[in-house]
Amino acid sequence: MSARTPEIGELGAEAEELLAGLIRFNTVNPPGNERPAQQYLADHLARAGFECELLGAEEGRPNLIARLRAEDGRDGPTLCYLGHVDTVLADPADWTHDPWSGDVVDGFLWGRGSLDMKSQVAAEIAAAASLARSGWRPARGELLIVAVVDEETGGSLGAQWITETHPEKVRCDLLVNEGGGAVFEYGGRRCYGVCCAEKGVFRFTVTTDGVAGHASMPSMGENALLKMGPVLERLAARQPSHLPTEEPLAFLRGIGEDPEDLDGSLERLRDADPRLATMFEPMFGVTFTPTRIRASEKINVIPNRAELKVDCRVPPGLGEEEVRRGIAEVLGPESTDTHPPWRIDFTERVVGNRSPVRSELMDTISAWIAEQDPGAEVVPVVLPGFTDSRHFRLAFPECVAYGFFPHRHQTLLQTAPLIHGADERIDVRDLAFATELFRDLAVRVLG
Repeated sequence: MSARTPEIGELGAEAEELLAGLIRFNTVNPPGNERPAQQYLADHLARAGFECELLGAEEGRPNLIARLRAEDGRDGPTLCYLGHVDTVLADPADWTHDPWSGDVVDGFLWGRGSLDMKSQVAAEIAAAASLARSGWRPARGELLIVAVVDEETGGSLGAQWITETHPEKVRCDLLVNEGGGAVFEYGGRRCYGVCCAEKGVFRFTVTTDGVAGHASMPSMGENALLKMGPVLERLAARQPSHLPTEEPLAFLRGIGEDPEDLDGSLERLRDADPRLATMFEPMFGVTFTPTRIRASEKINVIPNRAELKVDCRVPPGLGEEEVRRGIAEVLGPESTDTHPPWRIDFTERVVGNRSPVRSELMDTISAWIAEQDPGAEVVPVVLPGFTDSRHFRLAFPECVAYGFFPHRHQTLLQTAPLIHGADERIDVRDLAFATELFRDLAVRVLG
């Protein structure tokens, strides 16, 4: 492991050491096996003065809950720093450096989870521990650290389980989690996205029917798979029309575009940088992505049924009505004389959720960015996928939950391809930058 980058300071060095140690615990989910990593983090916080508890649905997969209370018990908000310690798979053969090494090379700390999201966990815990060791205690309320398991497979043992079975342990008013923060440039502006909302899923199956027959005689049966051809062509040709909600319109204002000229704004975004458009355009409405198709069980049998699985993502505030409208727009009616009949069956319905675009927490984050990166500003974004924030919003409707982990040096265009990919790594200067945010934010919010 190379020498630390000298300009990151003591706080950054603590976060770097924590992250390197955390990466060396293989917590690929499944199976997860997060207990050793959670104990490592709990020990660090307990030494600093936090009250720590490991609580889980399974012995080997506990969630970490740690709190630092106001000394006089004065009422106030609970600020929660949330993160998960499980990761997706990594194949060492595809990596330049061992994905469980935690090595620092050329100013980057390498390893699975260095972006998603052991880095944020390490930054949050380093910031919190340094405050506690210094003698700081909240003037009001409390600082809550929650590191959960099982996020990468939905959270049934992690955030979902703990908010449903032990809500009193993790109830909070303000929450900072993953989902935003990497800087991007557009139109001469430097912008940091704050994730205010997450899309829901309304996955569905498209089914076509036919008549089975022997595959050696193509015209003998009625091939249901061939009837799927027009469906795939239509899905390839377009997405449903945009249905912008509050957050993407605020995003356009934030990057200097006109929300009243939606088509023109998105066209300018595509022209300026198609990569940014790829990441941000899904915020503006319902999206359809076909992912799996199934037909005959045997190679020599003409299928009498074909099924196409479509991953459908829906902005918060929209639901099945808008999805069905999009299906009719993209695919046409389910059965007409002009194309083979097909039908739709919804297989999963999860409504997206959101937090306010405007809040005191947003103002505090915005002010900090303006101080640390003069001229830069924060803009609200909608995450096309989901994070554990959704479980906390469901459990605690008044909770303001944002995704924010600021990267000043490693841009959004540089980090996005590395998440869940090979050679995942973080600029150690950004790790230090984010750690400073979490330290300052706690003081500014809790006094």
